[in-house]
Amino acid sequence: MLDRLFKLKEHNTDVKTEVLAGITSFIAMAYIIFVNPSILKSANMDSNSVLMATCIGAAVGCFLTAILANVPFCQAPGMGMNAFFAYTLCGTMGYTWQQGLTVVFLSGVIFLLITITPLRGKIIAAIPNDMKNAITGGIGLFVALVGLFNAGIVHTTEAGKLTLGNITSGAPLVAVVGILIVSVLVTRRVRGALILGILAATAIAVPLGVAVLPKTLTLSGLSMEPTFMKMSFDFSSVGIVSVVTVVATLAVYNTFDTLGTLIATATNAGLVDKDGNMPGCDRALIADASSTILAGFLGTSTICTLVESATGISEGGRTGLTAIVCGILFLLGMLLAPFAEIIPAAATAPALILSGTMMAGGVRNIDWKDMEIAIPCFLILAIMPFAYSVSDGIGFGFISYIVIKIFRGKAREVSPVLHVLGAIFVIKYILAGIL
Repeated sequence: MLDRLFKLKEHNTDVKTEVLAGITSFIAMAYIIFVNPSILKSANMDSNSVLMATCIGAAVGCFLTAILANVPFCQAPGMGMNAFFAYTLCGTMGYTWQQGLTVVFLSGVIFLLITITPLRGKIIAAIPNDMKNAITGGIGLFVALVGLFNAGIVHTTEAGKLTLGNITSGAPLVAVVGILIVSVLVTRRVRGALILGILAATAIAVPLGVAVLPKTLTLSGLSMEPTFMKMSFDFSSVGIVSVVTVVATLAVYNTFDTLGTLIATATNAGLVDKDGNMPGCDRALIADASSTILAGFLGTSTICTLVESATGISEGGRTGLTAIVCGILFLLGMLLAPFAEIIPAAATAPALILSGTMMAGGVRNIDWKDMEIAIPCFLILAIMPFAYSVSDGIGFGFISYIVIKIFRGKAREVSPVLHVLGAIFVIKYILAGIL
């Protein structure tokens, strides 16, 4: 039956290989079960409810990928997207988490529309590859800075200056030791390095008083009610221009980030045809967009295809059965809910910082000798972490790129789609200054 459903023989694989691949992908992704609630808690969301939404959303995303596309890619709330939700959207931009969930939902709807229409190709083509790499790298720096702040390794003085915290005691010490543990595990290619690092850091945090063990561990009282179906469409407090800008930015980023993840991972695994195209890519994108829509209802940040799927593929995963196994394990992951409150922010900080390291790798592909693209890319990389805003980093990059091209007499080299996106950011900043 499984061979008939997933065409195992056709893909030169078997049930045992696919099951082991699914387990491998889950182990590599399991850290999100603890990290996502820790981050969204900063937006005043109930952590246990978010944990359940994370597991259910990841499971459904994996199932959709398997059913619609029969590919071994697995989904879960994405790093960077959750930090954007908690620290930019619900932090510096002043959105409530209920409004933030609506933004996630709307971006998923737009992502789905982009995916099923020719607009997908136009938007992806409109943004230069160098800039796409800069956006991914900038989000990596932003995520890493969030981890450093959460752990107290870096903090701001009363004068507003960034400075190193006291790393010889308390939470900063736990995080520093955690970073070293995770770094060693990652460089030694140990499976599940991030989740092992989180658990090791938590074990160190308990005797130091940074983490406190509960008197009892029970699953009773767990509920999704605090965040389930809590979207708010009342945006009067933030303004419609801000909403349009944020939704468009999130949708566009999710589109090319997911496509890039799919193509890069599929290419390395030999899952592309002779022309470099991945069979089932469109259906995989539809599954991804549908999961993001679901995330708004469940009560979590954007769900997307994670690059950690490559670990399962490297173990031989070639069909949707790999994703099914990973999804089932995410459902079982809800049993870990009682342990979520034990894990301090200092223990999850290493996962954030190392994730930032992995995301920043694409910066090497930017043409730093061509100043017409290097300057916008650098602004993206600099503004995102220092302004603590993914959206503003993208805005500065788009606007500077367009202006440079115009005054270089190369306005026609810029896609009309990018001109529109740049104009939206300009309007946003003008209105922000007036209002």
